[in-house]
Amino acid sequence: MLWRLEDMGKFISGQQAATMIKDGASVWLSGGGGGINDPDCLLKNIEDHFLETGHPADLIFYHSAGIGNKMGGGADRFAHEGMVKKVIGSHWTWSVHMQQLATEEKVEAYVLPQGVMTQLVREAAAKRPGLFTKIGIGTFVDPRIEGGRLNKCAKDILAEIIQIDGEEYIHYKSLKPDVAIFRASAADEKGNVVFTEEGLITEALSEAQAVKNNGGVVLCQVKKILPSDTIRPYNVIVPAVLIDGIIVDPNQRMSMKTEEDPFMSGNAVGEREACQMMLQDNRKVMAKRAAAELKKGDIVNLGFGVPAGVGNVLYESGQEDRVVLSLEQGIIDGVPATGTDFGIAFNPGAILCETNQFDWYDGGGLDTAVLSFAEFDEKGNVNVSCFGGRINGIGGFINISQGAKKVIFTGTFTASGLQEKCDDGKLTILQDGKFKKIKKQVEQISFSGEVASKKGQQVLFVTERAVFKLKNGKVVLTEIAPGVDLERDILAHMEFVPEISESLKEMDSRFYEDIPYPFD
Repeated sequence: MLWRLEDMGKFISGQQAATMIKDGASVWLSGGGGGINDPDCLLKNIEDHFLETGHPADLIFYHSAGIGNKMGGGADRFAHEGMVKKVIGSHWTWSVHMQQLATEEKVEAYVLPQGVMTQLVREAAAKRPGLFTKIGIGTFVDPRIEGGRLNKCAKDILAEIIQIDGEEYIHYKSLKPDVAIFRASAADEKGNVVFTEEGLITEALSEAQAVKNNGGVVLCQVKKILPSDTIRPYNVIVPAVLIDGIIVDPNQRMSMKTEEDPFMSGNAVGEREACQMMLQDNRKVMAKRAAAELKKGDIVNLGFGVPAGVGNVLYESGQEDRVVLSLEQGIIDGVPATGTDFGIAFNPGAILCETNQFDWYDGGGLDTAVLSFAEFDEKGNVNVSCFGGRINGIGGFINISQGAKKVIFTGTFTASGLQEKCDDGKLTILQDGKFKKIKKQVEQISFSGEVASKKGQQVLFVTERAVFKLKNGKVVLTEIAPGVDLERDILAHMEFVPEISESLKEMDSRFYEDIPYPFD
């Protein structure tokens, strides 16, 4: 059966959708980096309409995750002077053109934690007075520090500190979005949408509810239209009653890297050999060492970069059932994808709404989080959000790192030009990096060592050549790699002298061999 959009009510063209967004509107976009759940066909139509007519203009633009492909897609469809005046996003890495506008002070630029944003739009749906949480205290989003402001023209106060029963909380102020934009897999003839071929479910339901309750417009992109009797009610994520316009893009991909993958969407179970193996390099060494910290039965979150490799090394060792891996995007169990597909997973056990995942994380559901660091300092503060003049944002990092009982931060010891060999049971440094990553003081506080120490949180820093622990508010060196010299290769490349453990030991040589680690 063939459908014509003009005959189907809610089903409209991308050009029609673009005309439904008014100047000055508050637009909420959900999705993921690397083109994951990116409604790019719809976004391109909105961009084209602006370039042709100058409308919609002066938008307030929210994106709860990093959305784009670093090639002009995703959030960068809005990165034109005059199109937006204010951007509040959790992560900016994927939208390089929007970063440039922020750096040039051409848009007001802000960051809020990803979990806070997804929860805040849910609060907006119920017209509650904002979000009250401890997430962000002691970090750069704390209103007493930087308040999440990224440039000089950003003047708004997005949050305030309040006291409830003698304890400090951040009150993130309420918002009223006018336009919701998201992507789903398919819609039935009535306009109900499902996410059955996506790798994750965003906060699409909350944003649609918030916008409808504010009298706004809800727009959705799908790959195909299905007969109504083929979608079961319990599979519907956003019902037709909340949607004003649906745009069909038959060329919609799972991500910019992957066209479609039933092993990532949960529609099939893949065999072990279908999971990509890691090269034996310094990244794999750190992934192995971090994985060795995990206790059997732990509920674990893995961050972007080196941490995502933890799932791979466990899988290679036949130890994928040792722990329950999860991603803030709503994935529970499975092996997280690496590279640009990070955020979806191979053989996921469950795919939840990410808002609910963050509720669980914030409340202490994680035993351990394995995350990356760009730099850390002598107080145990970590920066991943802003360095070298580049705006990165924070994603779910603050929610995850503050909510977990134990946090393992991973990263190479130096950066820019680092060359190393990790074989024969030892580390060989061929050329060190130009930049030190272990600082006297970090450029921006994404994780507060002081807050972590006060609440007794376990904190480790795992590099390819050394392991440190945060103990009583101080960074302590506990392990060094086989093949390295303490003075030449470690202390000489730090901006402070750490405490050195009386029981300083050598890291396991098996991390530096191209063999599965036993994790016994």
